[in-house]
Amino acid sequence: MLWTGFILGLTSSLHCVGMCGPIALALPGRGGSLGKILPGRLAYNLGRVATYATLGTAVGLFGEGLSFAGFQQGLSIALGVLLLLLSLFTFRVESRFLALPAVTRFMGGLKRRLGKLMRIDSTSSLFHIGILNGLLPCGFVYLGLAGAASLGSGASGLLYMSLFGLGTLPGMLSMSLIGKLTPGLQRYSRPIMLAVSLLFASWLIVRGLDLGIPYLSPELSPGIGEVTECG
Repeated sequence: MLWTGFILGLTSSLHCVGMCGPIALALPGRGGSLGKILPGRLAYNLGRVATYATLGTAVGLFGEGLSFAGFQQGLSIALGVLLLLLSLFTFRVESRFLALPAVTRFMGGLKRRLGKLMRIDSTSSLFHIGILNGLLPCGFVYLGLAGAASLGSGASGLLYMSLFGLGTLPGMLSMSLIGKLTPGLQRYSRPIMLAVSLLFASWLIVRGLDLGIPYLSPELSPGIGEVTECG
């Protein structure tokens, strides 16, 4: 099911450009030819992908622990139901998350660090800006992490979120190079995110039902905690 990570990344491009476009537009080193600014823009986007891959590994390892305990199906269904409820009741996940005191303090430090890096025109600083950008709250990233956790493997989580990041690359790279933000883009990103959230939540639930349908609901291997019979 790793391919869904890339599709989710591509689908989220409109949302990413709308939310992170201002950062992409403000990146240092905006003058010069394409050959001069392209390496830095690639470094910035690869930094984002690196953060997504690291987060994917972490949640994948968490899912792996639950898989060994025999809870992989339950995790997939629970994540799907949670995302379905959040989608149907249109909770502002990002806003609510940002309102938490611990998150507010973390975001303050993150913004200060981003501000310092924005004044440095180097490939290394652009890569680090991308790493920090990947930590900013994003509903589509949360969807991707839910999918990565349901795979039940640290390696699968890494690959899943790496593909997710690569899926966002065309839109974000184009934004950082073109330097113009389409007016009213965020207005269209919200209904798209709602539709994708509903589809993704439904997929997680169906996947957890273990129906034996290839690519949609494959049979999940039993965890270590399950008792098997020897013939």
